[in-house]
Amino acid sequence: MNEAKFAPGELIHHVRFDYRGVVYDVDAVFSGSDDWYEQMARSLPPKDAPWYHVLVDGATHTTYVAERNLERASVDGPVDHPMLDSLFDRFEDGVYRLRGQIN
Repeated sequence: MNEAKFAPGELIHHVRFDYRGVVYDVDAVFSGSDDWYEQMARSLPPKDAPWYHVLVDGATHTTYVAERNLERASVDGPVDHPMLDSLFDRFEDGVYRLRGQIN
């Protein structure tokens, strides 16, 4: 099993597309469809490494991102996303605390 670099509630920065967000779920390996991967994952990140479900700061959508495209966010402040309150209890010490388990 692959060790995930990020956990739910952690703030991330997407290195290729320069957005900030918060992880709300983690897959040990890619769990999307082959069609999605071929259409959306143009850089062909590895399927056998962790992938993350992310709330995008300042947006209303979520993303599904390969670990190799993420780094820790350099800004520790909260993110702005309409799904925050449904997934997290609070923002504390630079990390969001999950309301409950996603999986």
